[in-house]
Amino acid sequence: MEASAHELSALEELQKVDLEILHLNQRLANLPQRDIIMVARQKKEALEEKRESIAALKRETNKKLTRINDEDASLVKKEQGVQAAIAATRGNYRHIEARTKELEGIGKRRATLSGDRDKISADLQRINGLEVQVVQAIAAISTKEQEAVATFQEEGGALKEEIAALESQRETLIPQISESIMKSYDRIAARTGGVAVAHLEGDRCGACRHTIEGGHLIDLRAQRPLGICPSCKRLLIIDGSNS
Repeated sequence: MEASAHELSALEELQKVDLEILHLNQRLANLPQRDIIMVARQKKEALEEKRESIAALKRETNKKLTRINDEDASLVKKEQGVQAAIAATRGNYRHIEARTKELEGIGKRRATLSGDRDKISADLQRINGLEVQVVQAIAAISTKEQEAVATFQEEGGALKEEIAALESQRETLIPQISESIMKSYDRIAARTGGVAVAHLEGDRCGACRHTIEGGHLIDLRAQRPLGICPSCKRLLIIDGSNS
C-alpha cells in the first residue's frame, strides 16, 4: 500500500492521539462522582416522597387534634350552661338530677377527648421527630451531592479540556493522511478498540502477535511500506528491515 514516510508518521501519531482520547473518555465516564451523584439523587427522591407522606400524615393528625379541641371547646360551653342551669334551679330536684346526669355525661366525654388528645399529641410529636430526621437526611445528602458535583465539574472539566486539545491535534493530522488510508484506519479502529496500526516485527504482527509464514509473509512484504495483517486485518507498517 503506497504511503510516504510522513504519512506513516502522521498515522502512528493519530493512533496515539485517538487512544489517549479513548482513555480520557473512559476516565471521564468512570469518574466515581457520577455514581455518588446518581445514588444521592435517588436517595433524595425517596426521602422527598417520604417527607410528603409524613407531611400528609401530619396534616391529618392536626385535623384530628383540631376536631377534638373544637368539640372540647363546645362541651366546655355546654358544661358551663348546664352548671348555670343547675345553679338557677330552685326546688326542682328532678330537673337538677337530670342536669347533673347531663353534666356527668359531658365530663365523661371530655375525659375521653382528653385521652384521645394525649394520644394524638404523642403521635404528632413522633411525626414531627420523623420529619426532622428526614429533613436532616435530605440536607446531608444534598451536601454530599453538591460536593460530588463540584469535584466532578473540576476533574471532568480538566479531562474535557485535555480531550478538546487532543481532538484539535487530531484535526491537524487527518489532512496529512490519504483518504483511502483514513477510511481503512477508521474502519479497523472501530472494530479493534482503537488499535488499528502496528509494525511488522520480523515475521509477527506487532498487534495480534500472530506469526505470518511462507507466501503470506512474502506477499505482505511486497506491500511495503503499509500492508494488512492476514490474521487480525490491522494496518501493518513494514519498515526497511522487513524488506
